[in-house]
Amino acid sequence: MIFSWRRKKKVAKLNSCKELTIPSHFLCPISLDLMKDPVTLCTGISYDRENIEKWIEARNSTCPVTNQPLRNFDIIPNHTIRKMIQDWCVENKNYGIERVSTPRIPIDSSQVTEICSRLMIEAQQGNEKKCRELVGRVRILAKESERNKKCIVECGVGYVFATCFEIFSMGILEELLKDLLSGMTWMFPIGQEGISKLVSSTSLRCMARFMRGEDLSARQNAVIVMKELLYYDQSCTNVLIDIEDLVESLYQMVKVPICPSTTKVSLTVIYSIISYTSSENNKKIVSKFVNMGLVCLVLEMLVDCEKSIIEKGLAILDIFCNFEEGKQKAYEHGLTMAIIAKKIMRVTEMATECSISILWKLCKSGNNENNSVIEALELGVFQKLLVVLQVGCGEKTKEKATELLKLMNLYKDRVDCFDGSTFKYLKKSY
Repeated sequence: MIFSWRRKKKVAKLNSCKELTIPSHFLCPISLDLMKDPVTLCTGISYDRENIEKWIEARNSTCPVTNQPLRNFDIIPNHTIRKMIQDWCVENKNYGIERVSTPRIPIDSSQVTEICSRLMIEAQQGNEKKCRELVGRVRILAKESERNKKCIVECGVGYVFATCFEIFSMGILEELLKDLLSGMTWMFPIGQEGISKLVSSTSLRCMARFMRGEDLSARQNAVIVMKELLYYDQSCTNVLIDIEDLVESLYQMVKVPICPSTTKVSLTVIYSIISYTSSENNKKIVSKFVNMGLVCLVLEMLVDCEKSIIEKGLAILDIFCNFEEGKQKAYEHGLTMAIIAKKIMRVTEMATECSISILWKLCKSGNNENNSVIEALELGVFQKLLVVLQVGCGEKTKEKATELLKLMNLYKDRVDCFDGSTFKYLKKSY
């Protein structure tokens, strides 16, 4: 296989575009990339460890190259090939190739169990320094390989981290708490016992405190862990709604985004809170978000963002439109109908359902009905709804779309951009 490698800047420009041939036996047969940690199966074929482990984890029982049944799943490090690859990388360093590092020996469960035991003892004794050392050790091991991460999760380190977090959450040991949060972001699921430690009032208030802070990494980790908790235990919303400034913190994380992934997580947390909160508190929480300006913020975000953010934003608006305050804010924003109409098609099925639901709620709402329906007609919503019905959609979406079409039919004479043929189709089909 031939690749073009650029030399480093100090190498003469004349040689910068030379082609370099990678020996075929240095390439993993699965990914066709240079192997970093070559290992050999019982069939004698060598693969990169990460790729063959994924193959076996997917419950494949044959060799990818020979298709022979595997007598066993033993993976033996191929030190000879690795050394040859490293030597080749050194010889060709002028082409910008970095030397493949020698892989570390994967950890086993006994090592992880020992770290967990020591961490629990030190946490119960309140020894912050020792706890930070042990947590740091876990994080270093996790960075070495995905195999290590998997072993750490399977050994229940998530529960230990959650327990330590609850123990120290009442104090001011912020650096330790930040390290624990950072580790837990990739340890879920952590079991019901671990969840119970994190949904306690002290733990949730500690996370909310980090979300109000200036440390962007801590804010990001806190909202990620909170999202996981809401997924596994919706009852924690009863504690969250009583936390002062939590609503404002979530609003700020959407308004001043850290990164797209954090924005998605923040919107997911907002949606979960307003969905799972008991009915007597739901209106109160929605009112807080609406008064802060979340309706306008989400609408402006929908103009240009990725599909997953559009889905979450529309889902939140759909819930807000169940309340008069939410609908009123949507009416007041001049681009509401145009933005929602544009998202009916060519995003995702969920976005289509939410968009139609929002339009249905806005067009069916009392005093604003006439203006909303006419604006929807002018924006071409009628034709889009027909397409959605023809392509197919869920039963509830179909009912709302059909009702919207019939409602728009009543206002067809007020819109100049239609001839009668489209409405005749409506009468014939629905």
